[in-house]
Amino acid sequence: MENLSDDLKLRSATNADAAEVRALVFGILTDFGLEADVDGTDRDLFDIEANYLRRGGVFKVIENTQGSIVGTIGLYPLDDETIELRKMYFASEVRGSGLGQILLQKMIEKAKNLGYLRVYLETASVLKQAVHIYEKAGFMPIAEKHTPRCDQAYILELAEK
Repeated sequence: MENLSDDLKLRSATNADAAEVRALVFGILTDFGLEADVDGTDRDLFDIEANYLRRGGVFKVIENTQGSIVGTIGLYPLDDETIELRKMYFASEVRGSGLGQILLQKMIEKAKNLGYLRVYLETASVLKQAVHIYEKAGFMPIAEKHTPRCDQAYILELAEK
């Protein structure tokens, strides 16, 4: 477990967290007028360990001092060279605190340490703060996308082949 501040801790998620993670993510999606896709893109949240950890990826949660999950972020391997940043969601009480930038940088470093050449992500334009953070970090827009609720996709090249 890593301290992010006096009030917030970052730790690896387990399947014991799955219901609380889904509640947070699905609630935030609803707040922004987006729908959860439990049979598609959000199916990964029903078995975090199999979909992230056992595939060589990462899934982290942010806990407050009461032990409630107030944020999520994951890295999902797509192939030997590309890993996808997924499920970067924060409860309203921690948004705007710089946490997104901090965690995004941690995940970029983790992707590099795992040997990936690029980080891919998809997002929705209504998530304006997230889009700003991604673009500020150097992610470049691309046309490819596969998630119905997302209207933007980005790639960050980590290393040259």
